Amino acid sequence: MMTDTNCNLASLDEYVPTPENPWNVSKIHHLYRRIGFGASKSEVIAALSQNPATLIDTLIQDALTLLPTPLPIWSTWNRDQFEAAEDANPDNDTGFYRREWKKQMIADLTQNKVRERMTLFWSNHFVTEDDTYRSPAYQTQYYNLLQLNALGNFRDFVYAIGTSNAMLVYLNGDENIRDRPNENYARELYELFTLGVDNGYTEDDIQETAKALTGYVDTNDIAWGDILFNPAQFSNETKTIFGQTGNWTYDDVIRILFEQRGDLVANFICSKLYTYFVSPSCNDAIVAQMAQTFITNNYNIAPVLTQLFKSQHFFDQNAIGSIIKSPCDILICFYNELGFPLSTIDVNDFIWDSSRILGQDVLNPIDVEGWQGDEDWISPDLLIGRWESARFTISRGWEENQQQFRDFIIGLPIGTAADGNLADTLSGSEVDIVVRAIVDYFFPRGIEDDVIFNEILGVFKDIDAFPPSYYEPGATEPNIWRLSRPEVSEQFLALLNFIVDIPEFQLK
Repeated sequence: MMTDTNCNLASLDEYVPTPENPWNVSKIHHLYRRIGFGASKSEVIAALSQNPATLIDTLIQDALTLLPTPLPIWSTWNRDQFEAAEDANPDNDTGFYRREWKKQMIADLTQNKVRERMTLFWSNHFVTEDDTYRSPAYQTQYYNLLQLNALGNFRDFVYAIGTSNAMLVYLNGDENIRDRPNENYARELYELFTLGVDNGYTEDDIQETAKALTGYVDTNDIAWGDILFNPAQFSNETKTIFGQTGNWTYDDVIRILFEQRGDLVANFICSKLYTYFVSPSCNDAIVAQMAQTFITNNYNIAPVLTQLFKSQHFFDQNAIGSIIKSPCDILICFYNELGFPLSTIDVNDFIWDSSRILGQDVLNPIDVEGWQGDEDWISPDLLIGRWESARFTISRGWEENQQQFRDFIIGLPIGTAADGNLADTLSGSEVDIVVRAIVDYFFPRGIEDDVIFNEILGVFKDIDAFPPSYYEPGATEPNIWRLSRPEVSEQFLALLNFIVDIPEFQLK
């Protein structure tokens, strides 16, 4: 875990808006970009009149009660059944089913909020790679497990993931037998999933744990069938794990882990939640308080998230715009925040394929340690693709309905609820108010540099339909710029294509 080097000194006390620290467009986008994948204009406007703590309670509760995505009929198929389906329709090979479920995950990420944000988070924590286990059925079962446990009890989650078909194959648990214990899953259980590298365990603990995990190897000779426990392949000998000695089973491993190392588990998981949701630079004091909340609530995840998202620390100015958007973030947030229907393309296919090309193939992280994120997302070869993906969204929206570009600006919120929304009667002398509202909407901290803001303002004003005289004080009809004019769509198009190249657009 990183040491405390960030400048965010705010506490975990609940954030309560004040005139000096108001609830505004910036904070609403900050919340929705971190807790989910962006908010539509109507959601932002609605949130302005809500109490932030009440809004967060609602978002968390919605996630807790949201039913998992219904499993497809092929979620229980074995390899013979997939091959039979391919024989009937050669286009439907196993790769087809795996791609379809990745697109389903993208649809869920786009439509839902907290539950799907946490599902993506856990897919990069309890990592499996579908390119390794290859079974579409295992893939859907694994995804279902992530959704079911996304905000639930972490101890139960750890238990369930270890005997899932996808994980057993991915980390060789299905090869772990009494005469040849395989240490792969035991090592990652501690190193990556619960404790962290070299933190509270020894090589002896790993070796002894591997013996306690033996036996989950029986598929009844059915390829891609359920992997079941075979008592004959279990190591029936005394094991010593974290100083506790007995003929331990899988159940005992999880019990002993949380009894003997529960404080380390809590600190490790909360540090990962912190660096994912707040800042890449960890604040040890805040993490320690989160960990205590985790332990006090019997390792339930939702109370920790509720405490964090409601806090002054989360809404501190130093937290806003401190994280680089992942490919899923930049694609889905921009799509949701614009709210333009793209009926001429398969949006889920576009977002999945683009995020894959940009380095984030959902359900298939790069290795067992997962995507490291942050600066890894913006290497020079990936940055151009990020720009072009955003521009594709813009161009498709333009091809479908140019008028929606002007309609988007009209009614755009300004700052706080008391500041109101952009009215279509705004005139040329007020054009900077319009552009300021737009950049505040799309940039986490707006644009603080006057030089950059004036460049953006210049791009917005520089179209042939509006000579400079249209913006001068005293300009009159018909030679006056107004937000209601249809040519404003072209201005917003030019502005969007310009701002996606600005570095701050990559932040959330």
